[in-house]
Amino acid sequence: MSGYPWARFGLGIGPALATALAVMLVTFAFAVAKRLHRIVDIAWGIAFTAVALVSYAMSTGEGNDGRRLLVTVLTAVWGLRLAGHIAARGRGHGEDPRYEALLARAPGSRSLYALRMVYLLQGVLVVLVSLPVQAAQYLPGALGPAAYAGCALWAAGLFFEAVGDRQLARFKADPASEGRIMDRGLWSWTRHPNYFGDFCVWWGLFLIACDEPAVAAATVAGPLVMSFLLIGGSGKRLLERRMADRPGWAVYAARTSGFFPLPPRRGARSRG
Repeated sequence: MSGYPWARFGLGIGPALATALAVMLVTFAFAVAKRLHRIVDIAWGIAFTAVALVSYAMSTGEGNDGRRLLVTVLTAVWGLRLAGHIAARGRGHGEDPRYEALLARAPGSRSLYALRMVYLLQGVLVVLVSLPVQAAQYLPGALGPAAYAGCALWAAGLFFEAVGDRQLARFKADPASEGRIMDRGLWSWTRHPNYFGDFCVWWGLFLIACDEPAVAAATVAGPLVMSFLLIGGSGKRLLERRMADRPGWAVYAARTSGFFPLPPRRGARSRG
């Protein structure tokens, strides 16, 4: 695209990386002081929000103002909702088993190992995943069909994530749910409505940058990396490994779609 300011976009990645790392380093300091590394999950959404705001500021005078504001607001709404939800969910709880297992493998200082393998890595991932958000800030021209489709997909994703989280929170708060598997509402259509929601949000944000194919090609790594994290990385795969021995899990997994929402399979039986 001859009118796209590739140089300005490239120069903006540096401040975005510095911002993400700054959020993670501040979080690391708090985590070490509290001896609780699970708070890095709160920083995940905050870091995306901060990167979007810095990219918005850096792109002043470039791109379409409506698109710039849109992609910044959508990222912030998603990121701050997620941060607030994780903060409320983790209040009063100890360390996350994922971080306990990771730090148990530390070859030396547990804190320095966490800094390298969790905080700095997540800072880099924030910048990589948010490439479409950064690139969209510099994209000239009015919003096109891809951008409107992206907004719809983002909205569907936020619905699945927010409603799924709310349904699960209510289920866990009910004493009658002790020892049971959540299989109601959206959780009867997909075993991971929250992860599916994240998936839709980030492919939706990517579509907002897709009015120009060259920009889409340059930033598609963002939603691809997020998809890997949600499905094959620290999301679905790791959670289901921990859930595999829970009573009722095998039957639930047999009748419920693993990721993409589908009607529950009637009469499904456990194979294991």
